Amino acid sequence: MAPPQAIPVQPQATHATQTPHAPQAPLASQDFPVPQTAHAPQAGHDHAPQAGHAPTQPHTPAPQAAAEAPRTLQYRFDGPEDAPVLVIGPSLGTTWHMWDRQIPELAQHWRVFRYDLPGHGGAPAHAAPSVAELGDRLLATLDGLGVQRFGYAGCSIGGAVGADLALRHPHRVASLALVASSPRFGSADEFRQRGVIVRTNGLEPMARTAPERWFTPGFAAAQPAIVEWAVQMVRTTDPGCYIAACEALAAFDIRDHLGRIGVPTLVLVGAEDKVTGPAEARTLVAGIPDARLALVPGASHLAPVEQPAAVCDLLLTHFSTAWQDAPAAALPAPPLVPGPPTPATPFAPVAEIAAAPLAPEAAGRLPDDRYERGTKVRREVLGDAHVDAANGSADAFTEDFQELVTRYAWGEVWNRDGLDRRTRSCITLTALVASGHLEGLAAHTRAALRNGLTPAEIKEVLLQTAVYCGIPAAGAAFSVAQSVIQEETTPPA
Repeated sequence: MAPPQAIPVQPQATHATQTPHAPQAPLASQDFPVPQTAHAPQAGHDHAPQAGHAPTQPHTPAPQAAAEAPRTLQYRFDGPEDAPVLVIGPSLGTTWHMWDRQIPELAQHWRVFRYDLPGHGGAPAHAAPSVAELGDRLLATLDGLGVQRFGYAGCSIGGAVGADLALRHPHRVASLALVASSPRFGSADEFRQRGVIVRTNGLEPMARTAPERWFTPGFAAAQPAIVEWAVQMVRTTDPGCYIAACEALAAFDIRDHLGRIGVPTLVLVGAEDKVTGPAEARTLVAGIPDARLALVPGASHLAPVEQPAAVCDLLLTHFSTAWQDAPAAALPAPPLVPGPPTPATPFAPVAEIAAAPLAPEAAGRLPDDRYERGTKVRREVLGDAHVDAANGSADAFTEDFQELVTRYAWGEVWNRDGLDRRTRSCITLTALVASGHLEGLAAHTRAALRNGLTPAEIKEVLLQTAVYCGIPAAGAAFSVAQSVIQEETTPPA
């Protein structure tokens, strides 16, 4: 069945006493959901479950085996055991409870599988360095439960996981919903900066600023209890896992691959989302061949919490009408770009479902492999702003030098396996002080913070240079580094 062109849903009225509901989950004294321990796959099955369905699970959560923890995710099931499986993924800094308000309805039709990111919601703190690694752990968890084919809905980084699975494992995904997601999340510098702040100051700065990122001002003012509940999710997250998730988002970029997503896709976004807003949503819709846009008024980044009824209705309609029963590998290859745009119509509905506009094809040169690798590492270490400035100022006289630096220093030496980036940063800081090249010290102090050195460790490196490179050189270096560290580690107001 073709997806509908419009869905008449209404925003759910909010009341100060509303709190997210957790089906079959104990509540704390404040009536907020508390983290659940992880389910372990039930032993003793004497038959294989049907493809796309989950085997029977015990009602009492059981701890994951220690040997499984690094390769699997904490999860829970809701809904009939013989129903098709719908996987739901959370946003960075949240737990599976962000979807509590949708579960009663969704679980009437699907076997809903929710998971927590590593270090979130009490899950084992085994950090995942990339979105692809999160996807691999999710598939390993589902494989252990006999779930082969499933629908997938995810918010923010949870959406990135779903898009990654649709690209790398298309035969597993029957239908896709990307909520508050993007083919590239802001700038890499922004997320690496978050990691620096958390490493230095802990998660309190992220918790304090979460309400303005996640909710509209009106909702935050009217629902202080829900906002505080959401903030507590951030505070109870493992900092190392939060930092790793930031690094994963910094490296995530599928803009050139959207045309290969071959399943029906709902792109859902809050109209007032300032993190991954309507512009990012329309980029997804423009690039994915079979995609529809749902724009939810009165919602920001955590639309499932802020407008639970509207989001639930959209998901119900999408997964009920856009589910591919045949494996993706058996379907005709999707076109790389969508068809012609539909005529524009004035916007006034609660949820907008629109066909994608035509997207121009990306063009670009195919660089030398070392240059490509070097560009990636250089941006990860020094930041996009620094690299863009260096490339932007290059001319016919200096462009060959910039290419040499990128290929040799970053594509070869910084890419070698013999030393980790923390150690290379220590050596680089020392060499810059020893040689008197303090003009590069600010950039490499920022790089050292991105590479995982703390301000205290940078101080120790510079104290060591005072002994072997001289007090004057180290004194000048301290002045440069102090200014950079204050700038980079100051939490947002």
